[in-house]
Amino acid sequence: MSAGTFSPRPGAAPVGRMIAAQAALETRMLLRNGEQLLLTVIIPSLLLVLFSTVDIIDTGADQAVDFLAPGVLALAVLSTAFTGQAIATGFERRYGVLKRLGASPLPRWALMTAKTLAVLVTEVLQVALLTAIALALGWNPHGDPLSVLVLLVLGTAAFSGLGLLMAGTLRAEATLAAANLVFLLLLVGGGVIVPLEKFPDAARSVLELLPVSALSDGLRSVLQDGAAMPWGDALTLAVWAVLGLGAAAKFFRWE
Repeated sequence: MSAGTFSPRPGAAPVGRMIAAQAALETRMLLRNGEQLLLTVIIPSLLLVLFSTVDIIDTGADQAVDFLAPGVLALAVLSTAFTGQAIATGFERRYGVLKRLGASPLPRWALMTAKTLAVLVTEVLQVALLTAIALALGWNPHGDPLSVLVLLVLGTAAFSGLGLLMAGTLRAEATLAAANLVFLLLLVGGGVIVPLEKFPDAARSVLELLPVSALSDGLRSVLQDGAAMPWGDALTLAVWAVLGLGAAAKFFRWE
């Protein structure tokens, strides 16, 4: 039988097309999940509005929104790249979804790439929404957008690595509990809504090394103070990204 008889032609699609299709599916699933929307959209938005309009915490800024907006952007990255991804991937692993996808023509590295693209698409929507809310509240951002983009990408890489590490090593129920607990702890102690200056010096020296602290502090340096690229914070995020992604690649279990 001559070539080209079959239509459609049998065989796997090009890897790029498979990645795009899987990324679109992952994004739709995330946006349809009410719990994920609560975590990634509603909570950051409510925190931004509440703490910007009600004098609860002394942020030290002329307008509370100037301090809070960069921190809430960091929280949005944390909620999507770490907490949401860890929980979703953990339960996909438990129910055998990852095992079946791993046996499909889609390479495992391409599946991880598709998940990362879905995270990035969601973050773009988050940043657009939170920026619009902050501007409506009187936010006046400064600084270089490229520096902001670099920090967000580094933060995404760091949190994605840690989220995949958790999802690929713990049971789904343990991942659910641990990811939510870490989210709450970092919300309070990561410099997101409470300035790190409020903590004792000993605790502050440790908290400053956390990835969410580096991301929120770096974004604040650029967007609030108009500073150049905060290389110290960027280096902290890069180290967390290398460690997290490296550990996830080594210890992630598909079953």
